Amino acid sequence: MSDVEALQTTLAAEHAAVYVFGLLGGRTSASATPQLFGAVSAAYTAHRGRRDQLTRTLLDLGETPVAAEAAYEVDGAVTGPDRVAAVALSTEEACAATYSWLVANTVADERRWAIGALNEAAVRALVFRGTPEMFPGADEHTDR
Repeated sequence: MSDVEALQTTLAAEHAAVYVFGLLGGRTSASATPQLFGAVSAAYTAHRGRRDQLTRTLLDLGETPVAAEAAYEVDGAVTGPDRVAAVALSTEEACAATYSWLVANTVADERRWAIGALNEAAVRALVFRGTPEMFPGADEHTDR
């Protein structure tokens, strides 16, 4: 697999994360659940930034970035703060897995960038009631 293919796969995952966190933002309330609203908003901003960075990187490499889908499926209804947190957690865990995979499939600057993104996704997962992992995103190394 080339760095470009790995970056394209990761960009596709970030498109999905931006969509999901946008959806979750519409299902939270700054007044009723300010911490959750802040965490969802921060995650949305972070994923948008990662998506934009991946897009710029691919353009700089002379590649056409993969486009976002029109919509993405979210498992189950997103009603209430507990469900918002659960969907946010599963999205961050999926992003951590994608970035773990990107670390394994890139070198040099792209790998360093992927390590930073993996760390950030793992920390955001904790905000949404995740558990600390020794190797976030690498299920084969989990300590569960």
